[in-house]
Amino acid sequence: MIKYSTDMALLDSLELDGFFVGWPNPPSTNVLKSILNGSYKVILAYEDKKLVGFINSISDGVLSAYIPLLEVLPDYQGRGIGKELVLRMQEALSHLYMVDLLCDADLVPYYEKLGMSKASGVCLRNYDRQSGEL
Repeated sequence: MIKYSTDMALLDSLELDGFFVGWPNPPSTNVLKSILNGSYKVILAYEDKKLVGFINSISDGVLSAYIPLLEVLPDYQGRGIGKELVLRMQEALSHLYMVDLLCDADLVPYYEKLGMSKASGVCLRNYDRQSGEL
């Protein structure tokens, strides 16, 4: 059974491997922990002692937030875990004016089904920095 939590202390007792599939320079487990610990809000999805998904946000805590990562392990995709993580994060950020998320074009319909609206934007990607290692 999948459980959900905002308790970051769980990270020390969960297996964190297998995320960032297809990334050319994926973050290490230690970098993942740093990302999540440095976030404004985090929601973890886990089963037994294994992290199977997560979502995080960064924010000023007053007006706006950005959701940089939603990850669900490949073996757990298609079970509604990502949807549940997004809905829980939307609730956690509902006090804010704007919540932005940048994704690939093929994922836009997924987020639209969850109440988000397509928008225009720009981004800069330094793929050589994707691992988060200095």
